[in-house]
Amino acid sequence: MNKFPWLTIIVVLPIFAGSFIFFLPHKGNRVIRWYTICICMLELLLTTYAFCYHFQLDDPLIQLVDDYKWIDFFDFRWKLGIDGLSIGPVLLTGFITTLATLAAWPVTRDSRLFHFLMLAMYSGQIGSFSSRDLLLFFIMWELELIPVYLLLSMWGGKKRLYSATKFILYTAGGSIFLLMGVLGIGLYGSNEPTLNFETSVNQSYPVALEIIFYIGFFIAFAVKLPILPLHTWLPDTHGEAHYSTCMLLAGILLKMGAYGLIRINMELLPHAHSIFSPWLMIVGTIQIIYAASTSPGQRNLKKRIAYSSVSHMGFILIGIASITDTGLNGAILQIISHGFIGAALFFLAGTSYDRIRLVYLDEMGGVAIPMPKIFTMFSSFSMASLALPGMSGFVAEVIVFLGIITSQKYLLMPKIAITFVMAIGMILTPIYLLSMSRQMFYGYKLFNTPNSYVFDSGPRELFVSISIFLPVIGIGMYPDFVLSLSVDKVEGILSNYFYR
Repeated sequence: MNKFPWLTIIVVLPIFAGSFIFFLPHKGNRVIRWYTICICMLELLLTTYAFCYHFQLDDPLIQLVDDYKWIDFFDFRWKLGIDGLSIGPVLLTGFITTLATLAAWPVTRDSRLFHFLMLAMYSGQIGSFSSRDLLLFFIMWELELIPVYLLLSMWGGKKRLYSATKFILYTAGGSIFLLMGVLGIGLYGSNEPTLNFETSVNQSYPVALEIIFYIGFFIAFAVKLPILPLHTWLPDTHGEAHYSTCMLLAGILLKMGAYGLIRINMELLPHAHSIFSPWLMIVGTIQIIYAASTSPGQRNLKKRIAYSSVSHMGFILIGIASITDTGLNGAILQIISHGFIGAALFFLAGTSYDRIRLVYLDEMGGVAIPMPKIFTMFSSFSMASLALPGMSGFVAEVIVFLGIITSQKYLLMPKIAITFVMAIGMILTPIYLLSMSRQMFYGYKLFNTPNSYVFDSGPRELFVSISIFLPVIGIGMYPDFVLSLSVDKVEGILSNYFYR
């Protein structure tokens, strides 16, 4: 067991180094950008190094544990650790945040605060993915909200204050339930409060109490990973935010909800989860169909992509509800794969907005002629999003399908019905994505810009898009990249369901 505090350094470094941004010269936008990008790169290299050399893949237990007493009074510990479930999201966070800081190059207004908030968000995300203490998980979950709120309300579209307020009301409302659940689990059954994940996993509760805990946690995570009735903040937020914020929202923030569902609802509350999983299955299928049929009605390009995100989250929900190895691995793969694809689509939507200054699809048209590179990349990521074989989305959705079909929990007819409805959803997905690219790129609408010459994407945009495209193709060709991380952990989680 190595005693070097890798995870503490990885979590604290971005926000600590980011606070030095305010001492940099006021006029030096370039200095600030390079400083932020260097911190992100250093962080990503540190994370990769720690995981490559100090993480054993075949060990399903928690590794790289940092455990320090923080508040003596009620046994609150600074406890971080990584296992097969959280290593994927942590690496995804590092990768997407580095590319998002590169995407935020055009931001010049208050750039010091902007870059500091990006780095603070980085710390909160990695902290919530790697914390092994319930209260610490809650604190990191909240630390994430404040930077997002400020990024939304200061750099965004015309209705940015409305969407930022909506975001904070939804997520803070969900966090109340999260805090109640954390305190309930911590205070149950002993005089000493226990907030440890390890002790909570082996704890058994009366069924009624476990259901209450489950519903509380589920509401908190259903707001983040938008599940059907609680999803309305997402299109507004994505429609108004600056596209580098959109990359972080779509790539990482939604994944925190899915991660919480697996980590807390599945691991800590297995009885309640096996009671609720048929309902999750139904909600997931409805969500796929609903979002896929609402999406073509959106005029705003970013809102349309946001609804496609909601639709893809339905697959994660179904994978989690299937309670099989295959289904849960598919859900984890979909988490990683959509993290790349969603971030790339928002990035390309934002860069094309920078070029042509149009948001609504019915005003666009013929963009492919002046901007062939953006057109190519947008089309290929749309294909990845509609699950073209050979890309990561296809593998994830197929594994989720197999997970339902092989599930022991459901009878044959419900399985057939759910698979059929999901198949309809997969037919609707190409309809809205292809109609989106048709409205945007084809046709001969001339631009009403004074100088009719529009720049195509520069080297920075190409670099960001290609470095997101490579993992999408890589996971599509060889999904064991991601699956080998989580397989043992998934077996450990599911062993609770059959041997209790």
